[in-house]
Amino acid sequence: MNDSSPEGKESGRSGNSPQPDLATAVPIYDHLLDERKFDYASKTIVPYLNKQSSEFRELSLLRKKGWENPKGDVYFRAQRRNADQSSEKNDIHFHNLMKKIGEELHQSSNAFKIQSRYKGGPTILDTCMAPGGFLETALKLNPHSRAVAFSLPASCGGHKIRLPRAFQVDVRHLDVTMLAADMGVNNVPQDHPDAHNFLPQQLGQGEAFDLVICDGQVLRTHLRAPYREKVEARRLTATQLVLGLQHLRNGGTMVVLLHKLEAWDTANLIWQFTRFASVKLIKPKTGHAKRSSFYLVAKDIQDNHPEAVRNLLKWKKIWRLATFGSEAECRKEILDDCLRVEDFIANFGPRLVELGREIWKVQADALAKAPFIK
Repeated sequence: MNDSSPEGKESGRSGNSPQPDLATAVPIYDHLLDERKFDYASKTIVPYLNKQSSEFRELSLLRKKGWENPKGDVYFRAQRRNADQSSEKNDIHFHNLMKKIGEELHQSSNAFKIQSRYKGGPTILDTCMAPGGFLETALKLNPHSRAVAFSLPASCGGHKIRLPRAFQVDVRHLDVTMLAADMGVNNVPQDHPDAHNFLPQQLGQGEAFDLVICDGQVLRTHLRAPYREKVEARRLTATQLVLGLQHLRNGGTMVVLLHKLEAWDTANLIWQFTRFASVKLIKPKTGHAKRSSFYLVAKDIQDNHPEAVRNLLKWKKIWRLATFGSEAECRKEILDDCLRVEDFIANFGPRLVELGREIWKVQADALAKAPFIK
Protein backbone atom coordinates (compact mmCIF):
# COMPACT_ATOMS: atom_id res chain seq x y z
CA MET A 1 0.00 0.00 0.00
CA ASN A 2 1.99 2.91 1.24
CA ASP A 3 5.74 2.63 1.00
CA SER A 4 7.81 4.65 -1.44
CA SER A 5 8.64 2.82 -4.87
CA PRO A 6 -2.88 19.59 8.15
CA GLU A 7 -4.12 21.52 11.32
CA GLY A 8 -1.22 22.28 13.52
CA LYS A 9 1.23 24.38 15.40
CA GLU A 10 1.27 28.18 15.85
CA SER A 11 -1.78 28.81 13.69
CA GLY A 12 -3.91 26.89 16.16
CA ARG A 13 -4.72 24.20 13.62
CA SER A 14 -4.81 21.42 16.16
CA GLY A 15 -6.37 18.03 15.74
CA ASN A 16 -8.69 18.77 18.68
CA SER A 17 -11.42 20.55 16.71
CA PRO A 18 -15.01 19.25 17.04
CA GLN A 19 -15.41 15.88 15.39
CA PRO A 20 -17.65 15.58 12.33
CA ASP A 21 -20.68 13.35 12.58
CA LEU A 22 -19.55 10.68 10.15
CA ALA A 23 -23.06 9.38 9.75
CA THR A 24 -24.15 12.69 8.22
CA ALA A 25 -20.86 13.95 6.75
CA VAL A 26 -21.51 12.36 3.34
CA PRO A 27 -23.77 14.44 1.08
CA ILE A 28 -26.30 13.00 -1.36
CA TYR A 29 -26.01 14.07 -5.02
CA ASP A 30 -25.95 12.85 -8.60
CA HIS A 31 -22.81 10.67 -8.82
CA LEU A 32 -23.07 10.25 -12.60
CA LEU A 33 -23.27 14.01 -13.20
CA ASP A 34 -20.26 14.55 -10.95
CA GLU A 35 -18.23 11.92 -12.81
CA ARG A 36 -19.03 13.61 -16.12
CA LYS A 37 -17.86 16.96 -14.74
CA PHE A 38 -14.61 15.42 -13.53
CA ASP A 39 -13.95 13.78 -16.90
CA TYR A 40 -14.83 17.05 -18.68
CA ALA A 41 -12.26 18.93 -16.60
CA SER A 42 -9.46 16.50 -17.45
CA LYS A 43 -10.43 16.32 -21.12
CA THR A 44 -10.51 20.11 -21.39
CA ILE A 45 -6.96 20.49 -20.10
CA VAL A 46 -5.49 18.01 -22.62
CA PRO A 47 -6.52 19.94 -25.79
CA TYR A 48 -5.18 23.13 -24.22
CA LEU A 49 -1.81 21.50 -23.52
CA ASN A 50 -1.71 19.99 -27.01
CA LYS A 51 -2.18 23.47 -28.45
CA GLN A 52 0.27 25.27 -26.18
CA SER A 53 3.13 22.77 -25.76
CA SER A 54 5.08 21.02 -28.51
CA GLU A 55 6.57 18.76 -25.82
CA PHE A 56 3.13 17.57 -24.73
CA ARG A 57 2.05 17.05 -28.36
CA GLU A 58 5.07 14.84 -29.01
CA LEU A 59 4.46 12.88 -25.83
CA SER A 60 0.80 12.37 -26.70
CA LEU A 61 1.72 10.87 -30.09
CA LEU A 62 4.26 8.52 -28.51
CA ARG A 63 1.81 7.44 -25.82
CA LYS A 64 -0.73 6.62 -28.51
CA LYS A 65 1.83 4.44 -30.30
CA GLY A 66 2.59 2.66 -27.05
CA TRP A 67 -1.08 2.03 -26.25
CA GLU A 68 -1.62 0.57 -29.71
CA ASN A 69 1.33 -1.83 -29.42
CA PRO A 70 0.74 -4.96 -27.28
CA LYS A 71 4.48 -5.03 -26.57
CA GLY A 72 3.96 -2.00 -24.35
CA ASP A 73 1.58 -3.95 -22.11
CA VAL A 74 4.07 -6.81 -21.93
CA TYR A 75 6.89 -4.42 -21.01
CA PHE A 76 5.10 -2.71 -18.14
CA ARG A 77 3.49 -5.94 -16.93
CA ALA A 78 6.97 -7.44 -16.57
CA GLN A 79 8.12 -4.39 -14.64
CA ARG A 80 5.17 -4.68 -12.25
CA ARG A 81 5.82 -8.39 -11.76
CA ASN A 82 9.47 -7.75 -10.88
CA ALA A 83 8.50 -4.97 -8.48
CA ASP A 84 6.07 -7.27 -6.66
CA GLN A 85 8.58 -10.09 -6.18
CA SER A 86 10.54 -9.60 -2.98
CA SER A 87 14.02 -11.08 -2.76
CA GLU A 88 17.34 -10.00 -1.29
CA LYS A 89 18.61 -9.10 -4.76
CA ASN A 90 15.47 -7.15 -5.68
CA ASP A 91 15.38 -5.36 -2.32
CA ILE A 92 18.99 -4.19 -2.64
CA HIS A 93 18.41 -3.11 -6.25
CA PHE A 94 15.28 -1.14 -5.31
CA HIS A 95 17.04 0.62 -2.42
CA ASN A 96 19.98 1.61 -4.62
CA LEU A 97 17.58 2.76 -7.32
CA MET A 98 15.75 5.02 -4.86
CA LYS A 99 19.07 6.49 -3.70
CA LYS A 100 20.00 7.29 -7.32
CA ILE A 101 16.59 8.88 -7.90
CA GLY A 102 16.97 10.91 -4.71
CA GLU A 103 20.43 12.11 -5.71
CA GLU A 104 19.23 13.13 -9.17
CA LEU A 105 16.22 14.88 -7.67
CA HIS A 106 18.46 16.79 -5.26
CA GLN A 107 20.91 17.81 -7.99
CA SER A 108 18.04 19.32 -9.96
CA SER A 109 16.33 21.13 -7.10
CA ASN A 110 18.48 21.10 -3.92
CA ALA A 111 15.39 19.50 -2.42
CA PHE A 112 16.97 17.64 0.49
CA LYS A 113 19.39 20.23 1.90
CA ILE A 114 17.97 21.79 5.06
CA GLN A 115 18.81 25.30 6.25
CA SER A 116 17.38 24.92 9.74
CA ARG A 117 17.06 27.95 12.00
CA TYR A 118 15.90 25.90 14.96
CA LYS A 119 17.72 24.35 17.90
CA GLY A 120 18.25 20.62 17.84
CA GLY A 121 19.38 20.35 14.24
CA PRO A 122 17.47 19.49 11.06
CA THR A 123 14.40 17.28 11.32
CA ILE A 124 12.84 15.09 8.62
CA LEU A 125 9.52 13.27 8.29
CA ASP A 126 9.27 10.44 5.77
CA THR A 127 5.63 9.42 5.47
CA CYS A 128 6.26 6.17 3.53
CA MET A 129 9.90 5.28 4.03
CA ALA A 130 10.82 1.76 2.86
CA PRO A 131 13.18 0.85 1.40
CA GLY A 132 14.71 4.11 2.65
CA GLY A 133 16.73 5.41 -0.30
CA PHE A 134 15.27 8.93 -0.24
CA LEU A 135 15.64 9.26 3.51
CA GLU A 136 19.23 7.99 3.39
CA THR A 137 20.04 10.62 0.78
CA ALA A 138 18.49 13.37 2.91
CA LEU A 139 20.21 12.23 6.11
CA LYS A 140 23.63 12.15 4.45
CA LEU A 141 23.13 15.69 3.16
CA ASN A 142 22.16 16.92 6.62
CA PRO A 143 24.65 15.68 9.26
CA HIS A 144 23.25 15.43 12.80
CA SER A 145 19.70 15.44 11.47
CA ARG A 146 16.94 13.38 13.07
CA ALA A 147 13.99 11.71 11.37
CA VAL A 148 10.63 10.11 12.03
CA ALA A 149 9.64 7.56 9.40
CA PHE A 150 6.45 5.58 8.83
CA SER A 151 6.63 2.33 6.86
CA LEU A 152 4.11 -0.36 6.00
CA PRO A 153 5.23 -3.59 7.74
CA ALA A 154 6.76 -6.19 5.45
CA SER A 155 4.27 -8.68 6.91
CA CYS A 156 1.48 -6.56 5.37
CA GLY A 157 3.12 -6.37 1.96
CA GLY A 158 5.47 -3.45 2.55
CA HIS A 159 9.02 -3.19 1.25
CA LYS A 160 11.95 -4.32 3.37
CA ILE A 161 13.85 -1.44 5.00
CA ARG A 162 17.48 -1.15 3.87
CA LEU A 163 18.37 2.07 5.71
CA PRO A 164 21.66 1.73 7.66
CA ARG A 165 21.15 1.64 11.44
CA ALA A 166 23.74 4.38 12.00
CA PHE A 167 21.24 7.15 11.27
CA GLN A 168 19.01 8.74 13.93
CA VAL A 169 15.63 7.53 12.72
CA ASP A 170 12.51 6.70 14.71
CA VAL A 171 10.92 4.07 12.44
CA ARG A 172 7.26 3.24 13.06
CA HIS A 173 5.90 0.21 11.22
CA LEU A 174 2.30 1.04 10.38
CA ASP A 175 -0.23 1.82 7.64
CA VAL A 176 -0.33 5.63 7.47
CA THR A 177 -3.79 5.68 5.89
CA MET A 178 -5.17 4.31 9.18
CA LEU A 179 -3.98 7.28 11.27
CA ALA A 180 -7.50 8.48 12.02
CA ALA A 181 -6.57 10.59 15.05
CA ASP A 182 -3.81 12.39 13.13
CA MET A 183 -6.40 13.10 10.43
CA GLY A 184 -8.69 14.72 13.00
CA VAL A 185 -11.12 11.81 13.46
CA ASN A 186 -11.38 10.35 16.97
CA ASN A 187 -14.85 8.81 16.74
CA VAL A 188 -14.99 5.93 14.27
CA PRO A 189 -18.31 4.13 13.55
CA GLN A 190 -18.19 0.69 15.14
CA ASP A 191 -19.74 -0.94 12.07
CA HIS A 192 -16.94 0.31 9.79
CA PRO A 193 -14.99 -2.57 8.12
CA ASP A 194 -11.74 -1.24 9.61
CA ALA A 195 -13.18 -0.06 12.93
CA HIS A 196 -10.54 -1.90 14.97
CA ASN A 197 -7.64 -1.13 12.65
CA PHE A 198 -7.49 2.65 13.00
CA LEU A 199 -4.46 3.87 14.94
CA PRO A 200 -3.90 6.36 17.77
CA GLN A 201 -2.23 9.71 17.17
CA GLN A 202 1.44 9.43 16.18
CA LEU A 203 2.59 13.04 15.86
CA GLY A 204 2.06 15.55 18.65
CA GLN A 205 0.63 19.01 18.07
CA GLY A 206 4.02 20.68 18.56
CA GLU A 207 6.03 18.16 16.55
CA ALA A 208 7.47 19.91 13.49
CA PHE A 209 9.88 19.08 10.67
CA ASP A 210 12.04 21.01 8.20
CA LEU A 211 11.64 18.49 5.37
CA VAL A 212 8.76 16.14 4.61
CA ILE A 213 9.01 13.33 2.04
CA CYS A 214 5.67 12.18 0.58
CA ASP A 215 6.56 9.57 -2.04
CA GLY A 216 4.36 6.65 -1.01
CA GLN A 217 2.48 4.61 -3.61
CA VAL A 218 -0.31 2.07 -3.33
CA LEU A 219 1.25 -1.39 -3.32
CA ARG A 220 -0.36 -4.32 -5.10
CA THR A 221 1.13 -6.62 -2.47
CA HIS A 222 -0.77 -4.91 0.35
CA LEU A 223 -3.85 -6.84 1.47
CA ARG A 224 -6.66 -4.47 2.48
CA ALA A 225 -10.43 -4.34 2.91
CA PRO A 226 -12.44 -4.37 -0.38
CA TYR A 227 -13.94 -0.90 0.21
CA ARG A 228 -10.45 0.60 -0.04
CA GLU A 229 -9.55 -0.63 -3.52
CA LYS A 230 -11.02 2.24 -5.55
CA VAL A 231 -10.16 4.98 -3.05
CA GLU A 232 -6.79 3.88 -1.68
CA ALA A 233 -4.72 6.21 -3.85
CA ARG A 234 -6.75 9.20 -2.68
CA ARG A 235 -6.56 8.08 0.95
CA LEU A 236 -2.80 7.70 0.73
CA THR A 237 -2.22 11.03 -1.01
CA ALA A 238 -4.47 12.91 1.41
CA THR A 239 -2.82 11.31 4.45
CA GLN A 240 0.68 12.22 3.31
CA LEU A 241 -0.28 15.80 2.47
CA VAL A 242 -2.01 16.30 5.82
CA LEU A 243 0.82 14.81 7.87
CA GLY A 244 3.31 16.88 5.89
CA LEU A 245 1.69 20.30 5.96
CA GLN A 246 0.29 19.91 9.47
CA HIS A 247 3.74 19.24 10.91
CA LEU A 248 5.97 21.34 8.65
CA ARG A 249 7.95 24.23 10.05
CA ASN A 250 7.18 27.53 8.40
CA GLY A 251 9.49 27.91 5.42
CA GLY A 252 10.07 24.16 5.17
CA THR A 253 10.12 21.85 2.14
CA MET A 254 7.83 19.07 0.94
CA VAL A 255 8.76 16.54 -1.76
CA VAL A 256 5.62 14.93 -3.22
CA LEU A 257 5.36 12.12 -5.77
CA LEU A 258 2.64 12.80 -8.36
CA HIS A 259 1.37 11.18 -11.54
CA LYS A 260 -0.04 12.40 -14.85
CA LEU A 261 0.49 16.15 -14.86
CA GLU A 262 -2.44 16.71 -17.24
CA ALA A 263 -4.97 15.03 -14.91
CA TRP A 264 -7.38 17.52 -13.39
CA ASP A 265 -6.74 16.72 -9.73
CA THR A 266 -2.95 16.69 -10.24
CA ALA A 267 -2.91 20.01 -12.09
CA ASN A 268 -5.17 21.56 -9.48
CA LEU A 269 -2.99 20.31 -6.61
CA ILE A 270 0.08 21.90 -8.20
CA TRP A 271 -1.79 25.18 -8.59
CA GLN A 272 -2.81 25.11 -4.94
CA PHE A 273 0.80 24.65 -3.82
CA THR A 274 1.96 27.61 -5.94
CA ARG A 275 -0.29 29.84 -3.84
CA PHE A 276 1.66 29.29 -0.61
CA ALA A 277 5.06 27.92 -1.70
CA SER A 278 7.80 28.12 -4.31
CA VAL A 279 7.19 25.17 -6.66
CA LYS A 280 9.37 23.21 -9.03
CA LEU A 281 8.51 20.00 -10.89
CA ILE A 282 11.24 17.41 -11.39
CA LYS A 283 11.18 14.18 -13.41
CA PRO A 284 14.29 12.11 -12.66
CA LYS A 285 15.51 10.17 -15.69
CA THR A 286 16.42 7.34 -13.33
CA GLY A 287 13.43 5.09 -12.69
CA HIS A 288 10.75 7.50 -13.92
CA ALA A 289 11.62 8.42 -17.50
CA LYS A 290 9.07 6.24 -19.32
CA ARG A 291 6.31 6.71 -16.76
CA SER A 292 3.91 9.57 -16.02
CA SER A 293 5.36 10.00 -12.51
CA PHE A 294 7.26 13.09 -11.36
CA TYR A 295 8.01 15.03 -8.17
CA LEU A 296 6.68 18.30 -6.87
CA VAL A 297 9.29 20.11 -4.78
CA ALA A 298 7.59 22.82 -2.73
CA LYS A 299 9.98 25.11 -0.85
CA ASP A 300 9.53 28.01 1.54
CA ILE A 301 6.06 26.77 2.40
CA GLN A 302 4.04 29.34 4.33
CA ASP A 303 2.02 27.02 6.52
CA ASN A 304 -0.05 29.85 8.03
CA HIS A 305 -1.10 31.22 4.64
CA PRO A 306 -4.91 31.14 4.28
CA GLU A 307 -4.64 28.85 1.24
CA ALA A 308 -2.42 26.42 3.15
CA VAL A 309 -4.92 26.33 6.01
CA ARG A 310 -7.83 25.85 3.60
CA ASN A 311 -6.11 23.04 1.70
CA LEU A 312 -5.23 21.28 4.93
CA LEU A 313 -8.88 21.16 5.90
CA LYS A 314 -9.85 20.05 2.39
CA TRP A 315 -7.35 17.16 2.38
CA LYS A 316 -8.67 15.99 5.73
CA LYS A 317 -12.18 16.04 4.34
CA ILE A 318 -11.08 14.06 1.27
CA TRP A 319 -9.56 11.42 3.56
CA ARG A 320 -12.80 11.23 5.57
CA LEU A 321 -14.90 10.86 2.43
CA ALA A 322 -12.57 8.24 0.95
CA THR A 323 -12.53 6.31 4.22
CA PHE A 324 -16.16 6.60 5.28
CA GLY A 325 -17.76 7.58 1.96
CA SER A 326 -16.81 6.85 -1.66
CA GLU A 327 -14.63 7.78 -4.63
CA ALA A 328 -17.51 9.72 -6.16
CA GLU A 329 -17.81 11.87 -3.04
CA CYS A 330 -14.09 12.58 -3.17
CA ARG A 331 -14.45 13.72 -6.76
CA LYS A 332 -17.29 16.03 -5.82
CA GLU A 333 -15.21 17.59 -3.05
CA ILE A 334 -12.32 18.16 -5.44
CA LEU A 335 -14.59 19.72 -8.08
CA ASP A 336 -16.56 21.86 -5.64
CA ASP A 337 -13.32 23.31 -4.30
CA CYS A 338 -11.85 24.13 -7.73
CA LEU A 339 -12.19 26.93 -10.21
CA ARG A 340 -14.21 26.21 -13.33
CA VAL A 341 -11.79 24.47 -15.66
CA GLU A 342 -11.99 27.37 -18.15
CA ASP A 343 -11.07 29.84 -15.37
CA PHE A 344 -8.30 27.52 -14.21
CA ILE A 345 -6.77 27.48 -17.70
CA ALA A 346 -7.06 31.26 -17.99
CA ASN A 347 -5.40 31.82 -14.61
CA PHE A 348 -2.88 28.97 -14.39
CA GLY A 349 -2.66 27.41 -17.86
CA PRO A 350 0.49 29.26 -19.03
CA ARG A 351 2.26 28.50 -15.76
CA LEU A 352 1.27 24.83 -15.99
CA VAL A 353 2.78 24.64 -19.48
CA GLU A 354 5.97 26.27 -18.21
CA LEU A 355 6.23 23.84 -15.29
CA GLY A 356 5.46 20.81 -17.42
CA ARG A 357 7.74 21.29 -20.44
CA GLU A 358 10.73 19.41 -19.03
CA ILE A 359 8.50 16.71 -17.51
CA TRP A 360 6.94 15.91 -20.88
CA LYS A 361 10.25 16.18 -22.75
CA VAL A 362 11.99 13.66 -20.46
CA GLN A 363 9.17 11.14 -20.90
CA ALA A 364 8.90 11.71 -24.66
CA ASP A 365 12.66 11.24 -25.14
CA ALA A 366 12.55 7.99 -23.14
CA LEU A 367 9.48 6.60 -24.91
CA ALA A 368 10.96 7.39 -28.32
CA LYS A 369 13.77 4.93 -27.51
CA ALA A 370 11.52 2.29 -25.93
CA PRO A 371 11.41 -1.15 -27.62
CA PHE A 372 7.61 -1.07 -27.83
CA ILE A 373 7.61 2.24 -29.75
CA LYS A 374 10.15 1.52 -32.49
